Amino acid sequence: MATNITFHPGSVSAEERSQLLNQKGITIWFTGLSASGKSTIACALEQHLLHLHRFTYRLDGDNIRFGLNKDLGFDEKSRNENIRRIGEVRTVPLLSLHERAADNRFPSARSCGLSLYGRTRAQVSKLFADSCCITLTAFISPYRADRAVARELHEKSGLAFIEVFVDAPLHVVEQRDPKGLYKKARAGEIKGTRNRRSPLLSTSEADLDFHPDFTGISAPYEAPESPEIHIRTDECDVTEAVRRITEYLSQKGFI
Repeated sequence: MATNITFHPGSVSAEERSQLLNQKGITIWFTGLSASGKSTIACALEQHLLHLHRFTYRLDGDNIRFGLNKDLGFDEKSRNENIRRIGEVRTVPLLSLHERAADNRFPSARSCGLSLYGRTRAQVSKLFADSCCITLTAFISPYRADRAVARELHEKSGLAFIEVFVDAPLHVVEQRDPKGLYKKARAGEIKGTRNRRSPLLSTSEADLDFHPDFTGISAPYEAPESPEIHIRTDECDVTEAVRRITEYLSQKGFI
């Protein structure tokens, strides 16, 4: 780790940046099962907000692997490198010298068993929000603890964090299955250790030999208990979902 570095603060305050851009930075965190509609809604919302002349950017889980991490797979070593790269992208510009010295790669998160990948994603979105960007993140992010850390990181910096639960029943997302991942998971075609069971599974489902690390099939998804926005995509279309989120942002004074 380099030691001969000094953090160089900018000359523009958060208040000045917000005033000049005429908007506040916020993170809208979409969470839900694969194929629930997170990315679809986030794409439509990004377009809608940009047409309203709002500085907006979308971060999507898969897209990171098309650019920065396109050479990585999903084995343990690749996942670790995936985390490291995202962590390096966000650490230097975001944390002060004092915070970096005290940070030690988030030992509190590690000791609590929190996902470092989840925390680094939260740091990236926080960095965008700090620039007064309306940041849309579309990740499964299955664990409540990880999402709570993301919220805490934002709130400690005075940044708004809006959790959007994109909700669809398991049988609905399996019918959609645009990437064919549910089919592969149930067929055991995705590599991994077997015989762990998800609390989401019924007794009959648990009797089958599913892949253990696919969220919703044999790895748990912990639904938000009190999200700011709850969207049932089996009951409304994309246009209605965007309308609801936009209405919330307007009511709260974010747009």
